[in-house]
Amino acid sequence: MSNNLVPAPPYSLIDETLPEAGSSRPRSSIVLDDVNDSKEDDEEADFAYGDLLLKAHFEKWTRKLKLDLNEQEIRGLVGEHLEDETESQVTGEGERDSMASTPTDSPIKPPRLNILILIVGSRGDVQPYIALGMKLAEDGHRVRLGTHKEFRDFVREASGRKVEFFDIGGDPRELMAYMVKNPGLIPGWKSLKSGDVGKNTKMLKEILSGTFRACVFPDLDTQIPFSANAIIANPPCFGHIHVAEALGSDSCFTGLAMPWSPTTAFPHPLVDLHINSKGKSNVSDIEKPDSHTSNYVSYALADHLTWLGLQRVINNFRKKTLGLLPLSAHSGTGVVHRLKIPYTYCWSPALIPKPKDWKSNIDVSGFYFLDLSTNYTPPVDLARFLESGPPPIYIGFGSVPVKDPKKMTEIILGAVNKAGARALVSAGWAGLGATKSSDNVFLLGNVPHDWLFKHVSAVCHHGGAGTTAIGLANGRPTIVVPFFGDQVFWGNMVHRAGAGPEPIPADKLDVYNLCAAIKEALSEESLDAAHRLGEWIQSEDGV
Repeated sequence: MSNNLVPAPPYSLIDETLPEAGSSRPRSSIVLDDVNDSKEDDEEADFAYGDLLLKAHFEKWTRKLKLDLNEQEIRGLVGEHLEDETESQVTGEGERDSMASTPTDSPIKPPRLNILILIVGSRGDVQPYIALGMKLAEDGHRVRLGTHKEFRDFVREASGRKVEFFDIGGDPRELMAYMVKNPGLIPGWKSLKSGDVGKNTKMLKEILSGTFRACVFPDLDTQIPFSANAIIANPPCFGHIHVAEALGSDSCFTGLAMPWSPTTAFPHPLVDLHINSKGKSNVSDIEKPDSHTSNYVSYALADHLTWLGLQRVINNFRKKTLGLLPLSAHSGTGVVHRLKIPYTYCWSPALIPKPKDWKSNIDVSGFYFLDLSTNYTPPVDLARFLESGPPPIYIGFGSVPVKDPKKMTEIILGAVNKAGARALVSAGWAGLGATKSSDNVFLLGNVPHDWLFKHVSAVCHHGGAGTTAIGLANGRPTIVVPFFGDQVFWGNMVHRAGAGPEPIPADKLDVYNLCAAIKEALSEESLDAAHRLGEWIQSEDGV
């Protein structure tokens, strides 16, 4: 286990007033729930994007926010952050680590801790952290997993109750629907006008309040007291770093979904930055057509755009719930990187090696796997279908809602028939499969992927990190049909590794390009690359 979980002394996120070691911070009284404190917050979203709404364009094919900015505009947005970080990163100065970090055996056994894992997202986001929680519980720690109420039974049953469940609020279905409508870092005009942004802000407030309750409330069943010594969270949680400041806990910010740590190796997965220096004779370093520079700057811009959308609700949470001072734009942007919070990326270094400019507080551990197949017995009709012909292709989009399920089902069936393939089609939250099974297509219910993917020839899905990991670990070529967020990033990584075709955005999918993707996935080259990658991943132990 490579995460740094030793409790740390209290610190401040406000870099202008960092306390000296051992000093105490004044703290006002804590209010446990401020979700409905301000009617204005519930009805109105405070977005300070300004002219960025006019300069930004969401590119449907790359699924990235495209920005064309000059040096003055970039420095106006993230100048202070760049002054803090860019020079050492871009010039390559400072600490250098190996391509991938490996855990080291410590002669000192860590003390028994109360560890809180906070996960916001879909079932696929939650599942890997159940595996991590079970490993921590085996090591003697008390582990609580705070996530959405919908996953309560899943957490308890999958962990054999070794991991406690705590409801932090929020509806993952509504969250996924919002992300499908607003796949970029800036919400669309339709969502701003319809009130969807305000609804999402209210849900964020509920989740933020839930993250604090998860740290200090007793177990809901046993009433055994709980106080978190260490916090592990995925990026969409947002509140964990602020709760850690208030409680003096060590916060280990883990990132399964995609890279959020600045690097010159590749750009932020959600930002396509073009630095405009046309018509200038004297071009500064930041404007030189150097991908290393623009790669690093893209992370500062992503942090800044994220903070613009969160700053009011985060600062209200800090003031009213945690009794902390509000953060300025400079303090709130890039705080995780500036404080060098331990950051574990839960993917295989065989797929994405650790960049050379990531420092020792950043680790690439390998995927977290939770085996749910041990006690699974397939229904008779599924077993019969699998035995009746060659291994089929799996097609499903998990927790992602689809705008037109009927049309999507028609595209899938048409492509499968055109490719002369067999397929297992999973309805999921997309509601696919409004038809009957046939000789070459079987409509799936809820089947564990770690069992199912052993019996298929290839997989086609939305590109969620967890589903991608299970498919690759089983050596299966992968077709990614991304809807939002990190999904296109994972599709590109799979394609770069040779284990599948280029990703096809969901709104660009048709019978012909899906048929071509199926044929490419089943080619000898893709099968061989996926098999090699699977062997490498199987040799790793992320937890």
